[in-house]
Amino acid sequence: MEKMDHDIAIIGAGVIGCACAYRLQQAGLKVLLLDKEAPGQGASYGNAGHIATEQIMPLANPAILTQIPSMLFDPVGPLRIDWRYLPRLLPWMLRLISNMRAGAQARSQHGLIQLNQASLDAWKALLGDIDAADLMHHQGSLLVFEQEKTGQALHQFAKTLAQNGVVVTPLSQVEVHRKVPGLAKTVLGALEFPETSHVIDPLKLVESLVDAAVALGTECRQLDVQGGCLTEDGVELYTSRGTVTVPRVLIAAGAHSRSLVFQLTDTDIPLDTERGYHLMLPNESHRIPVAVTSAERRFIMTPMADGLRLAGTVEFAGLERPANMERAHRLAELGDSLFEHPLDLAGSTPWMGFRPSLPDSLPIIDAVGPKQQVMLALGHHHLGLTQAAVTAQAIRDLALNQPPSLDLSPYRLSRFRTA
Repeated sequence: MEKMDHDIAIIGAGVIGCACAYRLQQAGLKVLLLDKEAPGQGASYGNAGHIATEQIMPLANPAILTQIPSMLFDPVGPLRIDWRYLPRLLPWMLRLISNMRAGAQARSQHGLIQLNQASLDAWKALLGDIDAADLMHHQGSLLVFEQEKTGQALHQFAKTLAQNGVVVTPLSQVEVHRKVPGLAKTVLGALEFPETSHVIDPLKLVESLVDAAVALGTECRQLDVQGGCLTEDGVELYTSRGTVTVPRVLIAAGAHSRSLVFQLTDTDIPLDTERGYHLMLPNESHRIPVAVTSAERRFIMTPMADGLRLAGTVEFAGLERPANMERAHRLAELGDSLFEHPLDLAGSTPWMGFRPSLPDSLPIIDAVGPKQQVMLALGHHHLGLTQAAVTAQAIRDLALNQPPSLDLSPYRLSRFRTA
């Protein structure tokens, strides 16, 4: 057994774990960062790069129930349930349906609004601190539509968003094509979200956070944390290289967090995974100036330093089944449909990753245990990148026992505990 000379061990070196590592180390704590892979190699590697502050609506919406047949039988549809995984997903789905009640929806929406409204400023402060502001472009984003009925629905949706503090501007067809030349003539208009941003290199973003944390004293180890238990002195962690003990842990292992959370908190959280796919086009980095989402085709295109990233499909199939890369390649066809001239697909590369999803669409941000020695920052579903910096601020405040800048009650672990 190895007793670590650290104040806290962070399990998970994705964007959330690494943002927390920097903020905790900056605050004077000695941080040990653990992951079985190199930093940023999980879901953080392949995210859409969109700082999606406009996405304040929880997944638990009654409209999703009408889509279940297509989810089961269309293997390349935008939202899919692998029928072989359905028995294991059913408890999660029942909780999702429970969260469709008006009161539960309102609580989830309040929690999303609070995090998203603080996210962009938190990112600007964090990137300024690590001298990496150039990795994020603050130019807004577009949600485009191709059908008149979709446009009418989006204009109503824009009113709802505006009532909830989201800055949104409807754009005409002429205005959209002026902002993004080369879009297909079928694009009839858009909603513009000026207070959103995009990351031009998600992996470099994570690596920059790690480098900054290490420069302050954080230690990184690449090993697999396989379990743990509470002790009088703190926490024992069982790893692929033996047992280590630390005074406190932060679980930020995304979709892989459920077992460890149960072992350390005796709470079985309803955590599942939205498997996300992307297709990277290395020769298309200058095709569009901002992130563009298609309302009808339900995918997003984000310009990055290494090309154009097409992303956005969701698949419920668990952690074990192999990726269905046909879903990623299907994105090329969707992307082509939005431009006057075809995309250059030479050298394109597909990817699949696991987004951690809880049925109320809210993360767990908390500190629990007899001495609050178990901290939690997980379950951000497809908003992990968006909410990473503000989550890191909240975790720092909890670790230092300082009054948090946010009301953390919507994100407590206790909402999943049963009597």
